[in-house]
Amino acid sequence: MQEKNLTSDTDFLLLGFQLSQQLNNFLFCLLLVIYCGTICGNLLIITLVSTSKNLHTPMYFFISHLSISDILLPTDIVPNLLNILLNNEGHITFICCIIQFYFFATSEAFECFLLTVMSYDRYVAICNPLRYTSIMTSDRCVILAAMCWVLGFSIALMYCVTISLLTFCGPNIIDHFFCDLVPLVELACSSTYTIELEIFIMCFILLFIPIAIVIISYITIILTILRFQSRISRQKAFSTCSSHLIVVSIYYMTLLSVYLFPKGGQTLNLNKFLALLYTVFTPMVNPIIYSLRNKDIKRSLQKMINNI
Repeated sequence: MQEKNLTSDTDFLLLGFQLSQQLNNFLFCLLLVIYCGTICGNLLIITLVSTSKNLHTPMYFFISHLSISDILLPTDIVPNLLNILLNNEGHITFICCIIQFYFFATSEAFECFLLTVMSYDRYVAICNPLRYTSIMTSDRCVILAAMCWVLGFSIALMYCVTISLLTFCGPNIIDHFFCDLVPLVELACSSTYTIELEIFIMCFILLFIPIAIVIISYITIILTILRFQSRISRQKAFSTCSSHLIVVSIYYMTLLSVYLFPKGGQTLNLNKFLALLYTVFTPMVNPIIYSLRNKDIKRSLQKMINNI
């Protein structure tokens, strides 16, 4: 059979979840509500941080950038997913597929680095409080956030360039609801050694190193907090770290679950639903965690409401 190379004007077929139309309709309504709530919640966080002087601190500066990422990711995934749910499948061109993967990979890589930076911020705040303002200066925070974005865009670009150099042959069917890396690589009929090597290296850089830094940071933080003599001081210190720790746990547990599970059969469908967690549900949960558990956010929101 003659191989057919997929060019920029060739479509991929996204199979989605392959559920009954009734379940697809229910999932469509649920995801539409979640997406609208995600956009509104994260825009509210960005607005509060930018307009409230009491939120002009490193922690909230990083939270606002997390909200930007949490807007970018579902906006990249959800609109096309809603179309797939309505039609029980969806077509996407090669160029649009690469663009979708680019912004997905950018957001995921950025969030891995940002959550690591945020754990370092909490480490300095708890373990070196007297030096906090001199270490986490405004300029340094901007540089750290910019580095996270640059690394995210650069890593995603590297992947996209490597994928575009692969030779693809039919059938051009992706058993997923968006253009993820592994399903794309599985379609290639040319050598995938280079991109598999990139995946191995990037897993180490994006997952294992950040997770190790976060774990070491929080072990040090917990040991420091336990040495506090005042119970109130311990509770306050744990409170400032708990929101970030919850977000980190949800993010990495769902991300690792998808890529550690074996693929095929029912497990592949499970991976799709797990992928929904970190592409759709986690961006909605993040502002809820930071707003419902944070007194500064609540006070700023109340002040904004009173001024309306």
